[in-house]
Amino acid sequence: MEPVRSSRVRVVRWLVPLTVVVGLMAFVVVPNAIGRAGAPGRAPHKITFRLFPNQQFLGCAQEEKQTASAKVTVIRGKQVATLILHLKGFQEDTGFDLFTAQNSPQLANGQPDPAFKNFGMAWYQADIDIGDNNAATVKLKTILLDEAFGFDADASLGPTNTFHVGIWFDDPADAAPCGFTGPPTPFNGTHDAGPVAFISRPNATTGLGPLCTKPDTSTSPATCEA
Repeated sequence: MEPVRSSRVRVVRWLVPLTVVVGLMAFVVVPNAIGRAGAPGRAPHKITFRLFPNQQFLGCAQEEKQTASAKVTVIRGKQVATLILHLKGFQEDTGFDLFTAQNSPQLANGQPDPAFKNFGMAWYQADIDIGDNNAATVKLKTILLDEAFGFDADASLGPTNTFHVGIWFDDPADAAPCGFTGPPTPFNGTHDAGPVAFISRPNATTGLGPLCTKPDTSTSPATCEA
């Protein structure tokens, strides 16, 4: 991973099996490409999507009289992809942690997912500090599109994809004024983070996160073509 602009991006990737129930949010503006007979079509070179807020904690992330927004652009490379996250309208000096995750707590239409239990498999990607301009940009390079996964042979956990993108409050105290009382979540390097702040939604047709650009709907449920 290659950090750019954000003042504290750690190039550390940790596999975190998650059982924390917190959250609400997000989605995409570029639909997944689906080819004939439900098979994957040609994968796009670049995708752009938004992360939507966890409404309960929006007031603790968003700067007063501004509108917080989180835009993700992912550019496909020969071996790895480049992800660029732009945040604006956030409270100055607030820290967040960027993860890719297996599950989102929200449906494609923005309603809470009644089947949501936890975020599942997650990869720690970067840390974010909001500057005095109420904005931040993070850039990283890694395997993201269509192939990102983790597994744990000791836990009999097979390859599990992480096609969602989310950011979590690094300090639980930053979310406390909005009603977060704990316990801390494991979404930072010391495993004492706050709740999810913004996260992506699944595609309405495939049920997959936006980092899957080659969905195969000939299977049930839909899978992603690597």
